Amino acid sequence: MDATQKEHIVVRKEGNELTPKWYAVYTRPRFEKQVLKGLQDQDIEAYLPLIKTMRQWSDRKKMVEIPLFSSYVFVHIDRRSYDKVLQTHGVVKYISFEGKAAAIPADQIDNLRIIVDSNEKVETTWETRMKGDRVIVTAGSLKGLKGILITDGDRRKVLVRIDSIDQNLIVEVHPSLIDKIKEGS
Repeated sequence: MDATQKEHIVVRKEGNELTPKWYAVYTRPRFEKQVLKGLQDQDIEAYLPLIKTMRQWSDRKKMVEIPLFSSYVFVHIDRRSYDKVLQTHGVVKYISFEGKAAAIPADQIDNLRIIVDSNEKVETTWETRMKGDRVIVTAGSLKGLKGILITDGDRRKVLVRIDSIDQNLIVEVHPSLIDKIKEGS
């Protein structure tokens, strides 16, 4: 084997292990924002989906940002940063499947960002409702969002699944803004 072939093998190995992927980490309760800051301070790309909600205390009401998923933060890392994430204060563990950290497809993170950035009302469920047509939102603040069409009486909703944390997001979308995705697309 000459030097060129060895170089090719090394590049191929790096492509598999050093390609960043999205993972979910489980945090201590109410530590999501501290974990996000700790990861960002270490130059680790992290995402914490936050939604605005009105909270009421005995003396006042206030609009606050809370995590969409309690105790979860998403990280975009390669193999070299794996242990660094676990050593971050407040991180408990990676969400895993069969003993291995479960990678989250980038399109699921993209869908999550579209929903959160839209400021539309969103609800989360653990149900695995997977009936219905695969659809894409064609206009409006949710443009580009892909999911599964579900109906609730007259209302049309799109369900987006985040498999590795066993969560669904449901957002209401006007029927004129939805197109069915053709099979094979």
